[in-house]
Amino acid sequence: MIGKEMMKKHLIMCSVTCVLVFISGLVVSADPRVKKTSKRHAEYKFIYAKNDISGDFSFAEEAIPVNDRRINRKLGTILRHTSYNHIQSNILQDEAAKLFPIIEPILKAYGIPDDFKYIPLVEAGLKMDVSKRGAAGWWQFMPGTARTYGLKVGNGRDERYHVRKSTIAACKYFKELYAEFNSWTLAAAAYNHGEVQMARAIRNQSEDNYFRLHLNAETGSYVYRVIAMKQVIEHPELYGYQKRYNFASIEPSDLMALN
Repeated sequence: MIGKEMMKKHLIMCSVTCVLVFISGLVVSADPRVKKTSKRHAEYKFIYAKNDISGDFSFAEEAIPVNDRRINRKLGTILRHTSYNHIQSNILQDEAAKLFPIIEPILKAYGIPDDFKYIPLVEAGLKMDVSKRGAAGWWQFMPGTARTYGLKVGNGRDERYHVRKSTIAACKYFKELYAEFNSWTLAAAAYNHGEVQMARAIRNQSEDNYFRLHLNAETGSYVYRVIAMKQVIEHPELYGYQKRYNFASIEPSDLMALN
């Protein structure tokens, strides 16, 4: 009797243990954090193997020296922070589809490299509000700079939010910056940093390569962010995004609202 009683208790305990293990397995599999972690590893394992960036990366046909370990690591970090896993939004592709048909012909008409079309997505793509310093609009112009290049700001009117007019103003500014620095990469960085500050950094460091210059954190990562945005828009499937922008899907009324 005692042997049978002990065996019965043992079977009951085994059954309870199996049930608990099964339930805990269901809880773990249902935990969204577990799914998110698995997704993250799945997205990154083939893109950032050993945190190494390979391939041809460029901005305005100026090659990025990714063979430099510091530059390679910095670009990889910013690409990760531009991926869907961090931003978790397809707004970038939607904005590109609306903006690019307006911006591209203007850039071409003014002789500005096509890669500059990614700057509004970096500057204002996910916020479109006024910065602490007062910059606003797609190209994040300060009020004084906007007026200098022909935009009306004040008295209930702000053309910094007008895509076509603000893009023309930006192109005029870019041409002046390129004339001063003779480099589109430096022109883009100076657009963020200011031409006086950029000229001072070049002079003090005796260095005219953006990627070798020591700049403040924002400007030091600015061109990298534009390059990362270019990669995400041109190769969305590599960075967790599910769709590519499609000009054919944009309604004429959407363009009219922006133009």
